[in-house]
Amino acid sequence: MAKNSSNPKKSLRAAYSGARKADPRPITGKEKPAELLAHAFSAYVGRQERTAFELMCQSMEQDASIFLTLSGAMTPAGLHQSCLIPLIEKGVISAITTTGANLYHDAHRIIGHAIREVNPNAGDLQYRLARIIRIYDLGFWEEALLDTDRLFSAIIRQPEFQKKMTTPEFHFLLGKAIHGIEKQLGVKQPSLLSTCYKHAVPIWVGAVQDGSIFLNIVKLKRLLGPEFKFELDINDDVYSMAAMQHFCRHNGSKRLAIWILGGGVPKNYTLQGEPLLDQILNVPTAGFDIDLQFCVDPVDNGALSSCPAGEGHTWGKVSVEAVETGSVYVHCDVTAVFPWLTHALLNDPKNKRKPMRLMDRLPEAVKFLDADVQKRRKSLMKTLDWSVGDAEPSTPKDAAKHGTYVR
Repeated sequence: MAKNSSNPKKSLRAAYSGARKADPRPITGKEKPAELLAHAFSAYVGRQERTAFELMCQSMEQDASIFLTLSGAMTPAGLHQSCLIPLIEKGVISAITTTGANLYHDAHRIIGHAIREVNPNAGDLQYRLARIIRIYDLGFWEEALLDTDRLFSAIIRQPEFQKKMTTPEFHFLLGKAIHGIEKQLGVKQPSLLSTCYKHAVPIWVGAVQDGSIFLNIVKLKRLLGPEFKFELDINDDVYSMAAMQHFCRHNGSKRLAIWILGGGVPKNYTLQGEPLLDQILNVPTAGFDIDLQFCVDPVDNGALSSCPAGEGHTWGKVSVEAVETGSVYVHCDVTAVFPWLTHALLNDPKNKRKPMRLMDRLPEAVKFLDADVQKRRKSLMKTLDWSVGDAEPSTPKDAAKHGTYVR
């Protein structure tokens, strides 16, 4: 090491000589997707895309528990039908965090409403007069919203919903109900909710109140009063995410991967499980081993949606390994790239496994974390108090003392 440090030119040239060559070959049209990615995507966003595919393959090779996050409203675009449902059915995706919008808009199709391509420049004043709802270049009748509201209102009134629960429990029950409706209607393309129910993939929604499913819960509460006992336990919800990550870290392959489609609340709601464990509950954890993200946001504006793995590592969200060799930020629109990478991944027959059915193990995961928290109860109780004397250190002596608290 000392010898290389004294001769940086030689060290850099040696490293460069061992680097991968940019050696694209003429495309014949006969290549398998993985072969094309290996030689035709050698630079810029293309290289990011190739690296993402390599990390997706690594996630499978290492039998990692794969936590996928999905922001925005991607189900109107059909990303769940083209990509997520096939990946779930092949056992690739272990857990999902998404927006309420993705689950709500997914239900339009199963009750007979089409989502159609529209011209985003045709004029929103005219669309409103025609009662056509627009999501950029997609549209649907306003009646689709009204009928979907009735659907969820009727489901959530059922007896099994009249209790306090977490969002994975809530969406599991919704998926069960939707699955039954799909069977009755003869729906050929299932929803994301029913698919996750069938394969026991837990679904978290970190900002559940920011979506139309919850708006109907507001209506039910106001109309039915004490008769309506449904309630979401946000405390247990956050805890359940950390518990599942802790459980996966100590069971199975003990490897964790996060695939981030977009950014937003789903990204941080999943990643914050690690700081909750390590910084708040004092339960040691290493962070995600593999971190890949597809997002169009710039990384230099302070937005959490775009922060790279290195920044996440400073919070304890991803591991050293992820920062050094197991992460990539693909600067792209998810809908432009992820279907192609899904095709490439599933083109290889070995990229499938039995579903992990983590929803079935959620109670076990919570008990597993409870036991670790209980072991630390005495030391954790000391973190409940604060006084003015505990303010930020202002002297070198205080700073040195402060440093002892950092693990």
